Amino acid sequence: MKKRLSELRVGKTAVITAFENDDIFLKLMEMGCIPGEMVKVDQKAPLGDPISITVAGYHLSLRLDEAEMIWVEETVITEHG
Repeated sequence: MKKRLSELRVGKTAVITAFENDDIFLKLMEMGCIPGEMVKVDQKAPLGDPISITVAGYHLSLRLDEAEMIWVEETVITEHG
């Protein structure tokens, strides 16, 4: 299910699928946030701003308005046995 990165709960992992606009894309691309990259939400401040994430092996903090411009597809981890 596609959702905004800002909607992802702490501890959840997703794949970046798209950005709202080109301006935010260029800024985030420089930080390693590109479509197809896995992202994990590490922490959220009490009011949701900022959001701490891990992407491409880096720990980043994003403002809430930046996280709202990133579309992700939440990953589901299943165990096979």
